Amino acid sequence: MKTTRYFEEQVLRKRPYIDRNQCAEVIARPLERLIQDDGRIRYWGRVVDARDGTTRVLRIVTLDDGDTIHNAFFDRDFREKRS
Repeated sequence: MKTTRYFEEQVLRKRPYIDRNQCAEVIARPLERLIQDDGRIRYWGRVVDARDGTTRVLRIVTLDDGDTIHNAFFDRDFREKRS
């Protein structure tokens, strides 16, 4: 898994509860995927928060290659689209 320097030095330091394996799982099987205007790609997926065992939605932002992780955080405002 490729990551940016920002992800390594800032995201993981500030959010030690985020697991690299969870990031890979979200990218592999997202609930939703969206390409931003700048080409970066957002992925949302459900994961179990190791801190308290609750299921939360993790948002991953990759560079435009769709493979290099740039940011990750729990997204409290995510709402699944209804079909």
